Amino acid sequence: MFSTMKHLFLVLLLILCAPVLLTQLYDVSAQSGDDVTLLVFSKTEGFRHASIPTGVEAVREIAAEMNYKIDHTEDSSVFTEENLSGYDAVIFLSTTGDILNESQQEAFEQFIAEGGGFVGIHAASDTEYDWPWYNKLVGAYFDSHPKVQEATIEVLDRSHPSTDHLPEKWIVTDEWYNFNSIQSHLNVLANLDESSYEGGKNGQNHPIAWYHEIFGGKAFYTGRGHTDESFGEPAFRQHIAGGIQYVLGKE
Repeated sequence: MFSTMKHLFLVLLLILCAPVLLTQLYDVSAQSGDDVTLLVFSKTEGFRHASIPTGVEAVREIAAEMNYKIDHTEDSSVFTEENLSGYDAVIFLSTTGDILNESQQEAFEQFIAEGGGFVGIHAASDTEYDWPWYNKLVGAYFDSHPKVQEATIEVLDRSHPSTDHLPEKWIVTDEWYNFNSIQSHLNVLANLDESSYEGGKNGQNHPIAWYHEIFGGKAFYTGRGHTDESFGEPAFRQHIAGGIQYVLGKE
């Protein structure tokens, strides 16, 4: 008799508690996505790419697919230690010229030193020529480019999340940068085959995408992204997504 009453009591208790338990499970599920926030920065003080709005929208869609939050700005005043502490990675999307003052540079340096991630897309290498720290972070500086044309990218490392979906020879149309001040510590992911197009000036070793750990953080750069059409390519979007995953430490 006592055993039967005990069982009935347990059943009643479970019935009464079920709504609370279900609510708790729902809350956990609702918060199970990655708590990641990205900052996209596209300020220009030099040439301004017409593809910036398309690129920003593409990165928004990429972030949404990965369940990441994203902010976009061209206001360099957000580069303070307090503001940057709310982000996991900063994406320079075709920035150009001198875009941060000295205090803003110091805040960005601190962000990277504390493990923040950096993604540079296309003209991010055409930025901050008088800031040696930035040269080491982005990996190289823009030098020149020929006309937009088709070229062959030789994918050297297909084990990285930004390139594991690409063929060994990635034939696409874009604006191909020649670089100077190329840093020696880069892990080169892909090289341009200069025999496949006109106007290359870096020779046999012409990197076009790379990654590295630097100053306490992680950085990824891709030279693609000049045209609106490039941001519509699923393979290029996945290339960017993989770069973001890398700098977040989500390989």
